[in-house]
Amino acid sequence: MAIRFAQRMDVVKASTIREILKLAASPDIISFGGGMPAPELFPIQEMKEVSLKVLDEDGQKALQYAPTDGFLPLREKIVKRLNRVGIKGISAGNILLTSGSQQGLDFSGKIFLDPGDAVVLEKPSYLGAINAFKAYECKFIDIPMDDEGMIMEELEAVLKNNENVKFIYVIPDFQNPTGKTWSVERRKQLVHMACKYDTIIVEDNPYYELRYEGEIPPAIKAFDTEGRVVFLGTFSKTLSPGLRMGWICASEEILNKYNLIKQGSDLQVNSMTQREINTYLEMYNLDERIEMLKGVYKKRRDLMVEEMKKNFPPEVKIYVPQGGLFVWLEFPENVNTLDLFKKALEKNVAFVPGDPFYPNEGGQNTCRLSFSSMTEDKIVEGIGRLAAAIKEM
Repeated sequence: MAIRFAQRMDVVKASTIREILKLAASPDIISFGGGMPAPELFPIQEMKEVSLKVLDEDGQKALQYAPTDGFLPLREKIVKRLNRVGIKGISAGNILLTSGSQQGLDFSGKIFLDPGDAVVLEKPSYLGAINAFKAYECKFIDIPMDDEGMIMEELEAVLKNNENVKFIYVIPDFQNPTGKTWSVERRKQLVHMACKYDTIIVEDNPYYELRYEGEIPPAIKAFDTEGRVVFLGTFSKTLSPGLRMGWICASEEILNKYNLIKQGSDLQVNSMTQREINTYLEMYNLDERIEMLKGVYKKRRDLMVEEMKKNFPPEVKIYVPQGGLFVWLEFPENVNTLDLFKKALEKNVAFVPGDPFYPNEGGQNTCRLSFSSMTEDKIVEGIGRLAAAIKEM
């Protein structure tokens, strides 16, 4: 049978991380692959109580269709949380609830990209975003980073010479995959550059509340005076990813377009889950939960880095993040981490090779390891196995 798929399906490929997670599904494998929160820390008992309360008090509405933009009390609570990172002058009318922030990425591609348009992003960048945008037949222009974020001189040269750049996609806090955090000055410069060259910024910020050292800096959107920054947030890293609850914060003009796309995609986010999260925020202290998570994750990060420094060759560069879920490694140029990955799988340990994070190729000597979902004994054992694989390479 000759099935005639849309041309865009020629560029849609399986996610490398998802494929690695399939390989690492065996209970014998210690996986540092996906950026997964620790399952033993999920608020299971609390969510049981929350679910019963919602069904007892508001069951008919919780199981009914609801407005596309989302449950108003929950959107109002999100506004208050965004105020803490300097995003002022917004209301619930600037918030659209989405099925995780991944849906916000897909919608961004659908709203802004025509075939042949360009997306500017960090080098390297989040694989899930690359795959989401790629479906809309765009091209990618990746900009090198230093320890303060995207290098502005490189960005300006690109914006000056490319009229078809539709938006700049960035992850300013504990960037996925490198773990780097943008300086405040670089955030201001980015907004200035977007205004100067009349382009949009998509700020993807799922990790900003998981900071282990220092103060949380203002969001890039905090410096947005023209309504050209779209902020994507999520409860996946602070409550649980299975709830699939994210949000878009944008100007009303831009958010109206996202709302139309949401209507045509799935009508709305799960009504029950919206009310459950809102009730959780009323019954429990999310900030206390985040502090607990930060304590556990910081300990795991420190242990992973300590074990790496103890067991890995000195030629391996270790980028230690101030927060988030990932450690980024850079090997000598003659090391291919895909080959290392295959060797590591033989020893029942998994990670994500770096090259899928580079849309225009590169990064064959890099890799990303997540420390969040493995217990301390598994971190020690897993890094030991990986060290043995490195030595064999």
